[in-house]
Amino acid sequence: MIIEHGISQRQAFKAVGLAQSTARYKRKSKNDDPIIEQLKELVDKHPSIGFWQSYYRIRRKGFVWNHKRIYRVYADLKLNVRRRYRRRLPSRVKNPLNHPDQSNESWSVDFMSDSLWNGRKFRLLNIVDDYNREVLHIETDTSLPTVRLIRCLEYLREFRGLPKRIRVDNGPEFISCKLDSWCKDHQIELLFIQPGKPRQNGFVERCNGNIRNELLNAYVFESLHEVREKAEEWRQDYNAERPHKSLGYVPPAEYHKIQIL
Repeated sequence: MIIEHGISQRQAFKAVGLAQSTARYKRKSKNDDPIIEQLKELVDKHPSIGFWQSYYRIRRKGFVWNHKRIYRVYADLKLNVRRRYRRRLPSRVKNPLNHPDQSNESWSVDFMSDSLWNGRKFRLLNIVDDYNREVLHIETDTSLPTVRLIRCLEYLREFRGLPKRIRVDNGPEFISCKLDSWCKDHQIELLFIQPGKPRQNGFVERCNGNIRNELLNAYVFESLHEVREKAEEWRQDYNAERPHKSLGYVPPAEYHKIQIL
């Protein structure tokens, strides 16, 4: 068209008010493979993750891509489309509920829930030594994530040591990568019961029933402080004074002393 009208390219661009660089501009092809790799890694690890969580996690790793570029790749991968992210639990092998030969061979761990007088919900984390049914610890709070569970295990480690195995159900705190890594670091085998089979975690489930009947259903609690105080009182009485049918009607602490004589 410029040739037909006998004008130069410079004159043509000047006539329409554009810079000559516009004609020579070629969009630089961007290699998005590193972004794709980062996004796929995040989605594999966190199936429900959204864009902004992905963006800030990537930025925290030191990458300087701006949010527009990351979102473009995010959308190209169709990660902005609502997706199903429920994971199927791995198949669990039925592990027999054997009676250990000594303490710290196997522990059982489980959670319970209840409410204060004002309706505020709280949780209990119960840790039991399967050998003599001793209640090693009861942790109480409104929220007890995996890091809190690990902190309790570290606390017990200081004066009790750690077990060879820990038996748990398939709750989110137990299937966490953090707990799995911590157990591997300390050479502890995590034993998962089969979904919907609480009897496979019978030692701590029996303990839960006693806590429910003798503690949670027996008192009206107005504060977490009251729950913690009464729970520790109950734990000490249970271990030192309460006869246990499966131990020949002796308390857990006394049973342990008898066995080591």
